[in-house]
Amino acid sequence: MGHEREEALGERAQHLLRILIESYIRDGQPVGSRALSRESGLQLSSATVRNVMADLEQLGFVASPHTSAGRVPTDKGYRFFVDSLLRLRPLDEVVGAELRRAFETTREGSTDLIATVSELLSRATHLAGVVTLPRTRQAAITQIEFVGLSENRVLVVLVFNDREVQNRVIQLERHFSPDELKRASNYLNEQFRGRSLPEARQEILRQLSEAHAHMNQIMLEAISVAQQVFESGAGESRLEYVIKGETNLMGVAELTSVEKLRRLFEAFNEKRDFLHLLDQSLKAEGVQIFIGHESGYQILDDCSVVTAPYADGESVLGVLGVIGPTRMSYERVIPIVEMTAKLLGAALNSRR
Repeated sequence: MGHEREEALGERAQHLLRILIESYIRDGQPVGSRALSRESGLQLSSATVRNVMADLEQLGFVASPHTSAGRVPTDKGYRFFVDSLLRLRPLDEVVGAELRRAFETTREGSTDLIATVSELLSRATHLAGVVTLPRTRQAAITQIEFVGLSENRVLVVLVFNDREVQNRVIQLERHFSPDELKRASNYLNEQFRGRSLPEARQEILRQLSEAHAHMNQIMLEAISVAQQVFESGAGESRLEYVIKGETNLMGVAELTSVEKLRRLFEAFNEKRDFLHLLDQSLKAEGVQIFIGHESGYQILDDCSVVTAPYADGESVLGVLGVIGPTRMSYERVIPIVEMTAKLLGAALNSRR
């Protein structure tokens, strides 16, 4: 057997790897050569199967837990399975009908809807469901005001969409008189009224990079003050998410260590690591799957996260997904995540 990947995984090896992974996902037990040759439907001797298994192990697709003669898939094995061998089933009709019905009957506000959807995902997959709150549409800046404080600090009052007010304090290099602050805010209001934050940032960078010759001192200073205001993430809501059904993970064999579960639940509560993953998924198209160590967080080494962004027809508003063991039923979970993302997008679209 050659050791380039395509050569390495001939059809027979791929077939056996698929049978092994499907069997392990179903039963959670290491799979022995005898069972494999029986289930494979191929007329292969146990010796042949053992040889193929040894090759798969050498290539890192399966591993032998020391306590057993059988083998289990590695993260690399699951990745190959998900990318190349997975046969997605159409969404189970009963589950599909239940999801649709649940969306038709929820009349809650957006936050409650998100909690309901998280609960739905958890119930449909028997895993943990996670849904981020929809990001508000790009808010337009309607007003910028400055109020001088002591020690060169300035209170910045930002008004978005004529109603949402945000205050932040920035530290300036020097003292600005009330007059100078007024002039700066006049200039910035003129420049940025009606723009969203990303647009305002781009405009600031453009003005900073352009020839300064035609800019007087007030403009220059106003722009450099504005840079400080907008760089601090004003007006951008952080991703917040609702997670339901964490207790479903307690029954999972790979996560039975109480210590592991405690750390996993703490991570859910602190929300840091997941936000990064979910943020990556926001920018992706369609379903993303992070298997084991691929998430980059040790705490998730025994978990897979399946996510999909949801949109209201125009823009991506958030992301939802499922967290479970690497040994999850991918062919069942992926269609559920996809369908729920579509339904949530449609529900939010119709409520606008």
